[in-house]
Amino acid sequence: MSVTVIGIGADGWDGLPPASRHEIESCEVLMGSARQLDLVPGGFDRVPWPSPLVPALPGLLERHAGRRVGVLASGDPMFHGIGTTLVRLLGASRVRVLPHPSSVSLACARLGWALDDVAVVSLVGKPAALVVPHLHPGRRVLVLGANPREVAALAPDARLTVLEQLGGPAERVHHSLDDADPLHVLAVECGADGASVTPGRPDDSFEHDGQLTKREVRAVTLALLAPRPGELLWDVGAGAGSIAVEWCRTHPSCRAIAVERHPERAARITRNATALGVPGIEVVVGSSPGALDLEPPDAVFIGGGLTAEGVVERCWDAVRPGGRLVANAVTLESEAVLTRWHGRLGGDLSRIEVSRATAIGGFTGWRPQMPVTTWLVTKERS
Repeated sequence: MSVTVIGIGADGWDGLPPASRHEIESCEVLMGSARQLDLVPGGFDRVPWPSPLVPALPGLLERHAGRRVGVLASGDPMFHGIGTTLVRLLGASRVRVLPHPSSVSLACARLGWALDDVAVVSLVGKPAALVVPHLHPGRRVLVLGANPREVAALAPDARLTVLEQLGGPAERVHHSLDDADPLHVLAVECGADGASVTPGRPDDSFEHDGQLTKREVRAVTLALLAPRPGELLWDVGAGAGSIAVEWCRTHPSCRAIAVERHPERAARITRNATALGVPGIEVVVGSSPGALDLEPPDAVFIGGGLTAEGVVERCWDAVRPGGRLVANAVTLESEAVLTRWHGRLGGDLSRIEVSRATAIGGFTGWRPQMPVTTWLVTKERS
């Protein structure tokens, strides 16, 4: 079957162009939220969305196969909307989309912001912490589906504006965070606070018990892992999860699975991920390689458990063609493992030695950290 998706704003029927009105009037079945369905006249069958929607959608469409089906969507259906879900389900050739100005476009018009210079974060059904990586000095962010008070707590020096019912008769723009209409966009003008997304955050940014890839080594390790948008990382023997966290902070579409055998450290990884704005990191509690029956990764970092039998084999077998495996060693035993695997698979071996300036009485001297041997190998594409 095929469907037509019609974008509609808070102004309802009056704000629709003739082509969108014609599509609605020609429908036999019209689907959408109860609020959207109440905005339009017509004698078609009205089907409000069930909850949860996505699992029920294939059966719902099947029940109305052979009829002219229309779907109402808020604003632009292809911008965090039902249009993208339907395209994934039916294919682009079976979905016709008639967009309406999105809430983001309307918000920028009201604020005088350049749409191409604004970050947009959807918190619909997601934790507020996702906004954290977008908070940079002087930047502008539009947040969808937010609890304004939760965002304010994460960005205490930012100026927040609530834009309600954009385009409709009840439109209101204000700065009160306690009485926001559910249908709103939250505009965030960032202050001076904010952290870089370049890997190598200070060690005290992470809660840890000493099992942490230190700042300088972490920056080099992330450079070798070379995260690209949309890629998945396995962080094996994750410790505090600093590699997984910094991987995910490089781009919102990057994902990570952190594997850690100690439950208390696993819980710490979750706290670090949330605090640093990447709460979507999946944490697996278990010992490797037994815990590595996971989605194939684009990159693997082995930071702990390197000497356990079968860990390197399992990681190398799992990584996708073109993917990278990086392992760090600080003991002679783990270094011997890397040397053996380097002889078998090739790649690059390097040693990182870092000294930090520390107080020596009333003076300052260099205190060396433990050297770290790093192995990088890339799986060839067939």
